[in-house]
Amino acid sequence: MLLQNKTAIVYGGGGAIGGAAARAFAREGAKVFLAGRSLEKLEAVACDIARFGGAAATAVVDALDAQSVERHAEAVAEAAGAIDVALNAVGIFHVQGQPFAELSVEDFMLPIEAYTRTVFITAKAASRFMARKGSGVFMMISTPGARLAGTGYLGYGTACAAKEGMARLLAAELAPVGVRVVCLRPHAIPEASARGSHSEKVFRPIAERAGLTVGEMLEGAAEGTLLKRLPTLEQVAETAAFMASDRAGAMTAVVANLTCGAVVD
Repeated sequence: MLLQNKTAIVYGGGGAIGGAAARAFAREGAKVFLAGRSLEKLEAVACDIARFGGAAATAVVDALDAQSVERHAEAVAEAAGAIDVALNAVGIFHVQGQPFAELSVEDFMLPIEAYTRTVFITAKAASRFMARKGSGVFMMISTPGARLAGTGYLGYGTACAAKEGMARLLAAELAPVGVRVVCLRPHAIPEASARGSHSEKVFRPIAERAGLTVGEMLEGAAEGTLLKRLPTLEQVAETAAFMASDRAGAMTAVVANLTCGAVVD
């Protein structure tokens, strides 16, 4: 198994992407610690993992609060003996679909401040324990908005570009202690919206302005990719498991492009 005897924390572990990644980590042999705001969602993922013979623990953690994250990381390290992998898959509701002329400073800044804050906090907490053993992988999630020129997602696109920049810079900061940093860049995932992800509410204003449903809007997005489709949760989760494993041990400061060709590197 790719992650046999590894310990993984998934921040946002009750969400669509975080939950899918957590299931993949567990299936590949990792002991998984799920952290998030909704205990009910976390427990649902933990039950899925246990049903297939995996091990998962849950904890309510505010990934925007440094003390909350630090306490949880300390508890995980004490219980498991180490932290090998940490994935920040935290989703934060924000405004999209507003024309620039109508966009407030607050709505513009919210995703930038919140997403960069949670990446910084979780990376700092987890890497402290990875450094003790001289190895580890910190992972985060971006989107094509980091690279595409478009309207309606100025704040979130800037936040994603910032996360990809942080992946490169954090990799340089953490390389001396043996920690790799990887960013995953999936396109919109229709399954995620269907499973109650906050992305459904985020996408709705954009779709409505175009006179479309969210499903119709995503179908259009699929047509804009080279492969004429969007990624699945399974594809994103399996990539996360591989990138977290020693088989990807030569990869750091990298953005894994899962956009189906919407963005070509």
